[in-house]
Amino acid sequence: MIMSRVNPKSLSSPTILLSNLRVSFPSISRSRFLFSLSKPQSSKLMVSNRPNSWLPSSPTLRWGPSMLNHQRTLGRVYFSSETSGRENKEVLVQHLLVNESDLKLLIELQEKIARGVDLSDLAAEHSICPSKENGGMLGWIRRGQTVPEFEEAAFTAPLEQVVRCKTKFGWHLLQVLSERDECMLEEIAPEELHAKLQDPGFLDEAQLIDVREPEEVEKASLPGFKMLPLRQFGTWGPVITDEFDPAKDTYILCHHGVRSMQVANWLQSQGFKRVYNVTGGIHAYSLKADSSVPTY
Repeated sequence: MIMSRVNPKSLSSPTILLSNLRVSFPSISRSRFLFSLSKPQSSKLMVSNRPNSWLPSSPTLRWGPSMLNHQRTLGRVYFSSETSGRENKEVLVQHLLVNESDLKLLIELQEKIARGVDLSDLAAEHSICPSKENGGMLGWIRRGQTVPEFEEAAFTAPLEQVVRCKTKFGWHLLQVLSERDECMLEEIAPEELHAKLQDPGFLDEAQLIDVREPEEVEKASLPGFKMLPLRQFGTWGPVITDEFDPAKDTYILCHHGVRSMQVANWLQSQGFKRVYNVTGGIHAYSLKADSSVPTY
């Protein structure tokens, strides 16, 4: 089997304005914040400038080798001793952020929460994080996406309990709303996909999505793939779970594997458990698996 686990940090970053999608997909501000929260100072950042890389997503940056040597120095974290390590889990987090010099304000906000004020309301009013636009909601995060202090708090705090921690960005109040098993994002080689397509049972069980445009699909296509053009994302994105089951294996195809990776990453952020990106797209499929499929 020619598959490999894909690190979420290896994905491309959205580079086009998302103002029209901001209401439907609150993860936009989350990605901005997590980019800052997870960026090591010594890393080399490479952002995709592909014209179609505009989907809202979780952090989608490629890191240079310096990421591997980044020292994880923990700061002070305050939380209850009733914690869980949450290995192989993702957590749904909301938070607010204030400057390091505003510890007094942070304590006041924490006292308000203890009296029943909602953290999201306080985030909208006081947070200096871009996520304030969404009431402090960061969405689902996994280990390795944030600085160590924030990660330690997020992955040890009891569910629904507000805790505070300090990072190089300032003081945070955060709340873990839910947790789930970590989703898997993988790549599948064209040869492996070709072998699977020969099995009629595979077409019955798998969910196959082609995100190319109609004019591209007319030039070359694979059996069983449902066409969801990327340019029409605003139409099918909000209702994706009406037709596709997040619990089933889902395979994404495009021309060279770039747009499909964007969609695969977004599907994962929507709760799809097992998502496979076809490496190299239909172009590589033609060259490596089935030469009867035209190239263009």
